[in-house]
Amino acid sequence: MAGKDLDFNSRNCWDVYKSKKDRKAIDDVAARYLDFISTCKTERQCVARILKLAAKAGFKESANGEDFKGAKVMRAMRGKTLLLARKGKRPLSDGVRLLGAHVDSPRLDFKQHPFYADCGLGMAKTHYYGGIRKHQWLARPLALHGVVATKDGSVVEVSIGEDPGDPVFTVQDLLPHLASQQMEKKLSKAFDAEKLNVVVGHAPDLESAPKKRKAGLRIEDKHVKTTLLNILHERYGIVEEDFFSAEMEVVPAGAAREVGLDRALMGGYGHDDRLCVFAALEAMLTAPAPEHCQLAIFWDKEEIGSEGSTGAKSRFTEYCLEDLILAWSPKARPSQVWLNSKAISGDVHPAMDPDYKAMHEELNAALLGHGPVMCKFTGHRGKVAANDAHAEYVGWMRGVLGKAGVPWQMAELGKVDRGGGGTVAKYLAEYGLDIVDMGPSVLSMHSPFEIASKVDLYATMLAYKAFIGS
Repeated sequence: MAGKDLDFNSRNCWDVYKSKKDRKAIDDVAARYLDFISTCKTERQCVARILKLAAKAGFKESANGEDFKGAKVMRAMRGKTLLLARKGKRPLSDGVRLLGAHVDSPRLDFKQHPFYADCGLGMAKTHYYGGIRKHQWLARPLALHGVVATKDGSVVEVSIGEDPGDPVFTVQDLLPHLASQQMEKKLSKAFDAEKLNVVVGHAPDLESAPKKRKAGLRIEDKHVKTTLLNILHERYGIVEEDFFSAEMEVVPAGAAREVGLDRALMGGYGHDDRLCVFAALEAMLTAPAPEHCQLAIFWDKEEIGSEGSTGAKSRFTEYCLEDLILAWSPKARPSQVWLNSKAISGDVHPAMDPDYKAMHEELNAALLGHGPVMCKFTGHRGKVAANDAHAEYVGWMRGVLGKAGVPWQMAELGKVDRGGGGTVAKYLAEYGLDIVDMGPSVLSMHSPFEIASKVDLYATMLAYKAFIGS
């Protein structure tokens, strides 16, 4: 075994991609990504942007029920889930190379009866979406994005809080002088979900209460709510009842930023999982002509269990594959295609935090800057609810990454019995194809300001590119 390394140590990507040309490529990809997540803060915005970029690259959109035409096609579902497909030299019966990631991120959603006023403040009730830590959403600037569907069938887009001239919103926090009892509670009990109410206004509508005003009586809180409704109607033509059929998402306001004196890190909302979405998109749009059919699927609803018609549990992917078979390989059987396919569940992984190293088992923990993380299994406790990737497939994937010269690492999700989580991998695995989780590592995951490494994004894009071209 002389001359052969017997042990394995992950490589620092900065040492691998160290030429001026590499560094420029890393910064260029990061700049495009920072623009992407700064302007795509909801699943609808992500899908709309991807459709635009893919169309520019020659992908032709086909609506549900239409035939796929051409070698590069795409289809969206409800504006929240999207499939991109690129025809390969081989028939579909030889299988596909599939990249899957999710476009949704944890946030606060307006309730259907959101607006009320109290103590002179106009407020909006929310219901949190996904796995948030409630205290992280307090006392910070927030923006409002979403759509309102009216009775006449029109859909109104709302976006407030991103433009420098826009107002922002916030969720109030309790001042420390009065928080002694709160601070004695367990963190999970100290912050009530029903108190994640967003401050949306303050000035009363004086025209709605002229008699009270003349009599010197107190202006009621309901007149603050009237101001809010008047503004929404003047700006968007909507009324309070329209919020019964609305999807309004409260997200951190402002652009994603470079972090650190060396600008090597990226901070922003939605790295989970738009890092993988963007890396997969870049791979799809820049990869050479493929041997196998290439699929990239961007799902909604992963953060709440991949439910609904736009989640990975839906049959959207199955229906699209049936239509691709009709268009490209009419003699292929769906079972043939699925069983011969290989896939990556693109999802981010927790990086080891220097302040919380005890949460990880260091031999099996991910490090920022060491490339995409391959995670053989997720789940919780005894690998419950996990897709445990087969050894043969992990070995094959190692070969692909090694041949491409892409640095990578292997890790699991924290110490055993310390927590856990899941991805879309287990839902695709039901079709019998090989699949493993792989994506960049992230600090402060699910917070309003997550941290990721520029070089990890770059290496992940190259890993995905090598995979779909394998």
